[in-house]
Amino acid sequence: MTLLRLAIAALAIAFAILIVWAIGTGTFSEAGAWLMSEPWGLVSMADLYLGFLLLATVIFFFERKWWVAALWILPIPFLGNVWTAVWFVVRLPEMARRLRAIA
Repeated sequence: MTLLRLAIAALAIAFAILIVWAIGTGTFSEAGAWLMSEPWGLVSMADLYLGFLLLATVIFFFERKWWVAALWILPIPFLGNVWTAVWFVVRLPEMARRLRAIA
């Protein structure tokens, strides 16, 4: 479990570094305009936000208090899967425990 949590954390850090690099070297508005003008760019964005919605649903039902769930869910559209990885690193042991209990 610890190894998996470390791997997820390392991937999140690598992804965050990639985002910082892209911000420093690319033009976000031009890239976004190109992405939204291409059919596969639209598919990619729809896929991304569908994933955010699905994860928000999992978080909502996993967290015991609605306001804790809201604190985890609200940043997802802005911070993306870096934030998702943080949630997994924090909650993975409890998630595994609950899944084993119902198996």
